Order: sequence, then structure tokens, then C-alpha cells
Amino acid sequence: MNLKTLPVLFATTFLSGICLAQTTQPAVVEDFKPSLLNQPGQEYPQVNSQGYARFRVKAPGADSVRVSLGLGGRGGTRLTQAADSMWFGTTEGPMDEGFHYYHLTVAGGIFNDPGALNFYGSIRWESGIEIPAHDQDFYALKEVPHGNVQQVLFPSKSTNTSRRAFVYTPPDYYNDKSKHYPVLYLQHGWGEDETAWPNQGHANLIMDNLIAEGKIKPFIIVMTYGMTNEVKWGHMKDFKIEAFQTVLTDELIPYVDTHFRTIAKESNRAMAGLSMGGMETHSITLAKQGVFSQYALLSGGIYTPEELKDKAKPSLIFLSCGSRESPDRLTQAAAKLKEAGYPVVVYVSENTAHEFQTWRRSLYQLAPLLFKN
Repeated sequence: MNLKTLPVLFATTFLSGICLAQTTQPAVVEDFKPSLLNQPGQEYPQVNSQGYARFRVKAPGADSVRVSLGLGGRGGTRLTQAADSMWFGTTEGPMDEGFHYYHLTVAGGIFNDPGALNFYGSIRWESGIEIPAHDQDFYALKEVPHGNVQQVLFPSKSTNTSRRAFVYTPPDYYNDKSKHYPVLYLQHGWGEDETAWPNQGHANLIMDNLIAEGKIKPFIIVMTYGMTNEVKWGHMKDFKIEAFQTVLTDELIPYVDTHFRTIAKESNRAMAGLSMGGMETHSITLAKQGVFSQYALLSGGIYTPEELKDKAKPSLIFLSCGSRESPDRLTQAAAKLKEAGYPVVVYVSENTAHEFQTWRRSLYQLAPLLFKN
């Protein structure tokens, strides 16, 4: 993946929540309810059955308040001051289903919404809102056996520090101590960290539900911070993969294999990543032969037969994106890979763009394909 194109790719995150294809919007249905991601007891922000978002913010001394979500007012939704000094407003159109980051601009300053929970994205803690999805059942919290997500600190001599990872273990991990598991190393996107997949992505709930339904072979997921040198917005060309590659393959994987009951073989180890994490997956799987046997790029580029030539043949290549991204590019790439004899699967998330609903759905489609043999 060309690093020079990454800032353009990642910039779509800030526009992806809006259904741009619509030119005339239906009448707004007044069935608004508090977002599932609100702070306890907070009534706003709210969402309705059509995907509109509504905000109410207390800022009596402000001369303007804008929400970064929406199409109105310089790339966001401008709020109107009411008689009680509260600021109130609704997005001009419906949002894409799923999770979205946002913030408030109050009199020129950027702040988080005190009514919403915060999530790490865009290199800062941002407010989050959840637009109910028609297919949200696959990541819903259900009465099924649940796995465990634990934080681990692993030593990294190459960076002279301890680094953090989150490890998902399946529901039966602590019941049958004779059993060993395959491992998926799952990377976040630019501006996010290792909390993204458990929090924004609901990776653990997706796994729990798939396992309960008997649709997948249980496996461990490891999620770690993918940055080893801090890179500012618009300067992704300055990111160097070699340092993180060392952290992942020479430090984290041995740590996981030592501290968890893994099947420490290439055939039982996969790597996947969204956006920048896809770029990392692409680079590392090509550079480090004998480590991973299954590759997945989620809105993170493609593989070509030329770059895979004379390398160990993966048992699976999974490519995905939202229908509002570049699905034709993936389809064309997959056709060339299949013609060259590579096992490739393409998944396109309908009516989503460069956003977490695309990646939640992608993981849901990917998981049953992993470690089948």
C-alpha cells in the first residue's frame, strides 16, 4: 500500500458518517432516544429510527456551537441557542449505521460532549455516538458464555519500555487447560490505539456470539498499539514500519506464545488490520515469511500476485471495505489473485464507508474463515 495515499484514505473517516447520496431528506421522525453511548443519566445526544442525531449542549456564554457530525455549517451541524441558553440542533441528514467519533466546537475551541462517553480516535479522546444498525444483533451483548479481555504489559527491548496489549480469550479458555488455540493479531487504525477493537469494534462480543452459535473455531485475539514513532496528521509518509514489525514479531508474539496456551505455528497464526492496521498487515506479512499464514486487510489496501510471487502461499487472503469506499478496486485485485491461484475472499459492507460498522461486519465475516484446517 502506498503510504503517500494514506492521509487521503484516513481523511474519509471524517466524512464517512453521512449518507452523501441523498439530495432530499424525508421528514424527521420524532422518535428520538438517548444514544447507547451516553454518560449515565444523560438524555443527549439522541438518535432516531432514521439515523438522525440530535444534540443539546449547555454553553450559555458561547457565541457559536457546532458538532463535527453532519453536513451543515463548515463540515458539521450548527446548533441554535434557545431561550434557556441551551444550544440545540439536529443533523441535516441521517448518519450511517454504527459508531461515530465527534466533538464540539464552542466559540472556536474544541471540546468533548459532556453527555457522551469518550473513545480514543483521531489521536485524542473523542465523544462517541452509536446509530442503531439493522444488523446490530451480531455484536449485541447476549446471555451467552463470554470470553475474557485482559490487559497485558509485555517487555520491549527494542523500544526500551513495556508496551500494552489486550488479549481476548474464548469462553472455555480457563475451563479446559489442556486446550491450545490459534491466534489472530488484530490491528487498529491511524489515530486509534489498542482499545479500539474491544471498545468501538466490539470484537469480544462478535467472537462470543459466533462461538455460541457454533459458527467458528474458537481462537485468541491480540490487539496492541501499532505506532512506534509518533506521526502527525498528514505525515503518514514519515511512519516507519520496521520498528513496529520488530515489536510485533520479535517481542509480542513470543510473549503471547509463552504466557498463553497458543498453537505456536504459522498455520495457526493470522494477522488483520483496519485502515493503517491493514497497511501494517500488508507490509509485515510480506516481509516476515513463516510467521502468519492468513492475511486480512480491512479498508487497508490490496495484495498483488507480483508481490506475493516466490513467497510462502497464504491459506487465506481476506479483503474488505465499505460500499462507499473502493469496492471495485478490491474486486479487480481479487480476480487477479484468484487467477494466480491464491485463495481470496472479498467482502463489501453495504451502505458504509471508512468507519467502524464496516470493520465490525468485516470481522464478523472473517472470523468463520480463519483456522478452518
